[in-house]
Amino acid sequence: MSLRIKILEDIQLMTFLGVNSYRFSISWCRILPRGRFGEINYLGIKYYSKLIDALISRGIKPFVTLNHMDYPQELENRFQSWLNPEMQNEFGYLANICFKHFGNRVKYWTTLNEPNQQLIIGYLTGKFPPSRCSSPYGNCSQGNSETEPFIAAHNMILAHAKAVNIYQTKYQKEQKGSIGIVVQTSWFEPISDSNADKEAAESAQSFYSNWILDPVIYGKYPKEMVNILGPALPQFSSNEVKNLENSRADFIGINHYTSYFIQDCLTSACNTGHGAFKAEGFALKLDRKGNVSIGELTDVDWQHIDPEGFHKMLNYLKDRYPNIPMFITENGFGDLQKPETTDKELLHDTKRIQYMSGYLEALQAAMRDGANVKGYFVWSLLDNFEWLFGYKVRFGLFHVDLTTLKRTPKQSASWYKNFIEEHVNRRDLVDNQ
Repeated sequence: MSLRIKILEDIQLMTFLGVNSYRFSISWCRILPRGRFGEINYLGIKYYSKLIDALISRGIKPFVTLNHMDYPQELENRFQSWLNPEMQNEFGYLANICFKHFGNRVKYWTTLNEPNQQLIIGYLTGKFPPSRCSSPYGNCSQGNSETEPFIAAHNMILAHAKAVNIYQTKYQKEQKGSIGIVVQTSWFEPISDSNADKEAAESAQSFYSNWILDPVIYGKYPKEMVNILGPALPQFSSNEVKNLENSRADFIGINHYTSYFIQDCLTSACNTGHGAFKAEGFALKLDRKGNVSIGELTDVDWQHIDPEGFHKMLNYLKDRYPNIPMFITENGFGDLQKPETTDKELLHDTKRIQYMSGYLEALQAAMRDGANVKGYFVWSLLDNFEWLFGYKVRFGLFHVDLTTLKRTPKQSASWYKNFIEEHVNRRDLVDNQ
């Protein structure tokens, strides 16, 4: 079966659900295998152009992310990628090519997907490429967890601003689209009512989503980061601040899955663990407070079902970044496939329905509170490759047989189709802006 036919089949699945927008990411390497050191791969341009046309022909709006973690190995080999300011120019070059070739049809762009998460797993814990870290954060052969995440973040933030500036000054007037950035969020609940734990919860937010959003929207890092990191945190020059202010995102994308309790480790005795150290804000992340869990724990160790945390997160963002539109760019439930798990169990995914129902109700509550949410994307349409989990964690509304690649709707697909019909009445999930 040709790739084109398989793509058309998958778009038909979207039509079955009744969605009117599909979010996908550009592979940097597919467009520019060697960055600016090589030629444009026009077969890659052709591939994405056909996908965009196929979506639009069926009334589905493409919602395109320029970069979802991958980049040409050439850039790592030559100058250590995001640790070097040259990466800003490389990203701007990629963005310009995409705006030029696709922007006449794409009306929603995001620059980077979850840079905050990419920085943590790539430069702080080193669990993902380029696998740089230092003790006690991880066990890597190279890297410095207390400096490199913040250097790389600085370059990502400025690369985002460069791409936004290119779009807004060169393309937006004619193409009439909008551009933003996507961050990963988690709700951080103080483990007690003490001031120390409340301040730690705020610190946890500042070392996670606010780390990216404050500079993107306000041109400066959160005060908690400045106070804790001191000179280890890069400073924006006056020209960089001006560029950030002049290249303000039109919207922000929010990926959200889970919540944690937070315990202060700055002024209190604290066990070691995720979040407990300086480069993480001295805010220990926990899934339990004594015998009480933060929502319902799941087989996926980082995912805890806590819809109220999502409600609180959206209200927090509403208050911290007033008036800026938000899109929920990822939200969904992962089934861990164990050796004894049957396909029948995967298809009868009542836990996913419970998760989606609770989180969509929380979204509606936040919107009633005034959260300016313009659209929602479930993660994900299909079971897919989930990084270090491989194919063992299945997020799809449609089951994928890994041998035949056959797609089969799970119970959640029918549930979501009905939800859209009953609650949205087929009006646009993505507003025209």
